[in-house]
Amino acid sequence: GMGGDIERLGGDFPRHSNIVKHGGIVYLVGLTDDVGTTTKEQTQRILAKADALLKLAGTDKSRILTGMVWVKDIKEDFAPMNEAWLSWLDTHNKPTRACVEANLAREVLRVEIQFTAAAGPRGRSAL
Repeated sequence: GMGGDIERLGGDFPRHSNIVKHGGIVYLVGLTDDVGTTTKEQTQRILAKADALLKLAGTDKSRILTGMVWVKDIKEDFAPMNEAWLSWLDTHNKPTRACVEANLAREVLRVEIQFTAAAGPRGRSAL
């Protein structure tokens, strides 16, 4: 059918794809974590999920272009989120980023992060 130039990866969900690839760009779904009990733990687990999805898409964090971060409470969550972010970040290949306070989908969630990255140099998925 249509959309042959668009690749959708990472599971079959009713409302979204986990990964969409188009025109050399990899778009990830907004990632959350409901296992970590602190903002830092949730952020660490989200970033690990991002690494796994980027790998599935044939790219990695050094090729992230931008990150959008939503936190439940900017006063409480900004510093611990940043702590996890900075220890994970590829400091030689920093993306653009925005961070805002938001009412997240469920009470337990402290952080949501969505990434956009350049596809891997070979432009192929590691499936």
